[in-house]
Formats: sequence, structure tokens, C-alpha cells
Amino acid sequence: MLTVKTILEKKGSQVYSVRADQTVFDALKIFAEKQIGAVLVMDGESLCGIFSERDYARKIVLKGLFSKDTLVKEVMTNDVITVGPDANVLECLSLMTDKHIRHLPVLEGNKILGMITIGDAVNKVIHSQRETIESLENYIKGGYYS
Repeated sequence: MLTVKTILEKKGSQVYSVRADQTVFDALKIFAEKQIGAVLVMDGESLCGIFSERDYARKIVLKGLFSKDTLVKEVMTNDVITVGPDANVLECLSLMTDKHIRHLPVLEGNKILGMITIGDAVNKVIHSQRETIESLENYIKGGYYS
């Protein structure tokens, strides 16, 4: 079974975060510097939200707010959807599609283990399917009997 844990083993556990009292501009600098599309919003070690490019587009740009004057806590997504490390990757893809999200923080209890993106999940599924196809082709060709 494809699990989130297998994605994190390859990708790593690095996550980027901001505090709720930082400005949106601070978060945008991290997006640009790290070439990412979302940061976790933390209160010490506790996850209190997520701020994404989608939040920026819909809650700052379209409302005529200014990123240097707006705090992350004013526009972050508060109800963060998370998964555990043993979550099935296909179920995560379905969840992300149903909820129209692109980032899933991975938690074990209250501890953040990492974050996966919809791209990470798609790539894992494609890689797994390629391996299955190659195995089946070898089996059909008699590769296991030679």
C-alpha cells in the first residue's frame, strides 16, 4: 500500500512556517525564497493554520488588501486538514480533490512530520504504477522464469 510515510521518506520532513502575528509579506518572501506554495502557521509547536498562494490570491489581492499591512492570522485557513503518516496516498489524492486543497500537513499526534502536496501524491502513484507495469511485463515475457 502506498502511504504518506513513503513520500516523506524520499521528500524529507522539511516544512516552512510563520507565526500568526507575522505579515503576509513575510510569508510571501518564504514562498519566493523556498519556491513553495504554502506555509504552516504555528503557535510555538502547535499548528494553528495554513497560509497558501490561494489564500493570498483570494483574501488579499481580490479584496484590495496590502500584504505588508495584513497579518497572516487575518487571512490564514484555520481549519487545517491533516493526515497521519500511514494514510493511503490514493485516499489523500481523493481528499485533496474533494476539498480543493493542494497541501496536506502530516501529523502524528500533535507532532508535525512533514507536508505533502498534490504533486507529491500524483508522482508517487505514477511511480508505483510504472513499477507494477514493468513487473507485469517481465512476468508476461517470462522474465521471472529465465
